[in-house]
Amino acid sequence: MKLIKPFRGLRPSRELAAKVASDPYDVLNREEAFELAKDNPLSFLHINKPEIDMDASVDVHDQSVYEKGRENLDRFQAEGTLKQDREEKLYVYKQVMGEHEQVGLVAAASVDAYENNLIKKHEFTRPVKEDDRVNHMVALDAQVGPVFLTYKAHVEVDALITRVMATDAEYDFEAEDGTRHVFWVVENVTLSADIEAAFSKIKHLYVADGHHRSAAALRVKHLRQKQNPEHRGDESYNYFLVVLFPDNQMQILDYNRIVKDLRGADSAEFLEKLSANFDIQKTDLQAAKPDSARDFALYLDRQWYTLKSNNNLTSQIDEANPVSSLDVSILQDCVFTPLLDIVDQRTDKRVDFVGGIRGLAELERRVDTGEWAAAFALYPTSIESLMSIADADEVMPPKSTWFEPKLKSGLVVHKLD
Repeated sequence: MKLIKPFRGLRPSRELAAKVASDPYDVLNREEAFELAKDNPLSFLHINKPEIDMDASVDVHDQSVYEKGRENLDRFQAEGTLKQDREEKLYVYKQVMGEHEQVGLVAAASVDAYENNLIKKHEFTRPVKEDDRVNHMVALDAQVGPVFLTYKAHVEVDALITRVMATDAEYDFEAEDGTRHVFWVVENVTLSADIEAAFSKIKHLYVADGHHRSAAALRVKHLRQKQNPEHRGDESYNYFLVVLFPDNQMQILDYNRIVKDLRGADSAEFLEKLSANFDIQKTDLQAAKPDSARDFALYLDRQWYTLKSNNNLTSQIDEANPVSSLDVSILQDCVFTPLLDIVDQRTDKRVDFVGGIRGLAELERRVDTGEWAAAFALYPTSIESLMSIADADEVMPPKSTWFEPKLKSGLVVHKLD
């Protein structure tokens, strides 16, 4: 089964790309998105988070919000801000964040391959978030947020992508956070075909980030198929917008936790309970960040502690189980469930998550407000763990991975009409 194909991208001109490109819809709240876009009518946030153009009293999931997104998308096209390529293309997207560089292929991925588990998942989806993306895709007749896929690095693919990067870039700009974004259109038809052929040798792709968008694309495909009595299988709704990065270029940051209370224990009692499974030492902000798997850090009463797994804990870990041996699972099984009575991190309001891009200082700040009792810092989950869990058809605990840099939205759109 063919995993990917080129598509007719809807995208901005070279001159407008930096003004159009926006952060993904799911890393900003309504207020943050409004502030970023209020002085920029070309920001893709008007399409990706159209609630910013509605009265604050309107619920973000109201049908009128999705219709506003379609209205804005139509306006962008009518005004020439976005134009569709005449021919199907592949695209190459490079991101440079500090010392880290990653280069991905932008393509349309097969929904059938996703449904048949050739594109593997590692997370459960939440119905409300899935419904939101379905409604957004249906209203816009488009997929506007690319799904972040990875694959096991392939020498032939690497060489072909390098050839693309030897040509002139279509876009090259630096975003507000200092991340550089470079984008190529693969104009050479033979080179494009060679890239497709090389990817046909890759057995599986893996969803890194974008499980709700992937699941929504599957639902939209089934919906459109039922509505189309002449369904052939090659219609645009049979594919979804992706960017594919090799696994050896992926950057996963820590995904940390803060908790509301210690389940009635005072700080000394809580530390004593932790000592059954961890060797505990006081430290400071500069030295607190865990530097290996099975190491954690705790911020409590304006003091940092290192938590290093002791023999009692390591003897309990089933190393053959790719899920239970994850650090996020160990924290859940040895701390959250028995000591804090936090059983389901997806639904328990006593726990919140802080992406590693914000640093440990953000954990300090949140706890020092008095709203949260303690913070736990973790070592990042590895890409190898993600793939092994997906290969085993298992799922990770919630908020196990934080990928950086984030893909910009608006550089290319996959239309479904």
